[in-house]
Amino acid sequence: MLKTTRVSMAMVAARAGVSGQTVSRVANDSPRVDPETRQRVEQAMAELGYRPNRAARALRTGRTQTLGLVAQTLATVGNSRMLQAVADAASARGYALTIVTLGDDGDIAQAFERLHDQGVDGAIVLNEATALAREVAAAGIRLVVVDSPPDPRFTVVSTDHATGARAAAAHLLASGHETVHHLAGPVGSFAASERERGWRDALAASGAEAPEIARGDWSAASGFEQTERMLAAGAPDLSALFAANDQMALGALRALAEAGRRVPEDVAVVGFDDIADAAQFRPPLTTVRQDFDALGEEAVERLVALIEGTQPVDLRLAPELVLRASA
Repeated sequence: MLKTTRVSMAMVAARAGVSGQTVSRVANDSPRVDPETRQRVEQAMAELGYRPNRAARALRTGRTQTLGLVAQTLATVGNSRMLQAVADAASARGYALTIVTLGDDGDIAQAFERLHDQGVDGAIVLNEATALAREVAAAGIRLVVVDSPPDPRFTVVSTDHATGARAAAAHLLASGHETVHHLAGPVGSFAASERERGWRDALAASGAEAPEIARGDWSAASGFEQTERMLAAGAPDLSALFAANDQMALGALRALAEAGRRVPEDVAVVGFDDIADAAQFRPPLTTVRQDFDALGEEAVERLVALIEGTQPVDLRLAPELVLRASA
């Protein structure tokens, strides 16, 4: 059996022509290293395949270089996109990621206990879990929450959902529709409530009446079922539909097609998120794009700042209306 030799700090120091203490400072992201020396040490690390020993680093610094991520579920496209974005951003900064999902019981206190037990340096909480996070925000974990009202107990990074929804509904109204129906997300979701608020604001600004909303659970199946119910109920003014996410919009497109309603000639449809497949829907979906990569990067950046002892400010990112053939 071949025996592999673990690359040590001393080997990196010899390759870079520096002291072992300098290599340690670079490995621990100390600011007390000039850029030229840091680059030389990092190049030596890469050439030798040096990997810092996380356990040893944790003993020295009191940090595990591990972040937690808490989500109600990873089954939704939006949460899975956020997971990928956070994982990429964490890895780029040298952090591992521990993931906890809440499941049906929604026991976020237990989730935080698990993160405590694993010694994470801080945690990012996603969308549907944010209301629960507020109940246990004093649990001693540094927190960045994605999509939440401002809260002094943690840092918030969010998309401006209301502005995006307002733009979607205003676009439909400007196209000549008397009103816009809304296929909303689940109760308890900050993103869903903000998108509903933006939709209502746009209707109020134009003097249009707000139809009764249909409510799904973010899935394409719920979009199909709720659109079928609207059609079965008559909905004589259903000529424009704003779905709170692209997956529900996909279900709505199928329900409209099966009912013989053409999109956009009979019913115009707009979604939210601009998932990777939105341009491949039939017809290609007009939607509101939120930048999941930027959300993940900003959430990780702010959490690392908290870990390093600074207090970052909240951030709200502007979405973009993407016009395609469905509206």
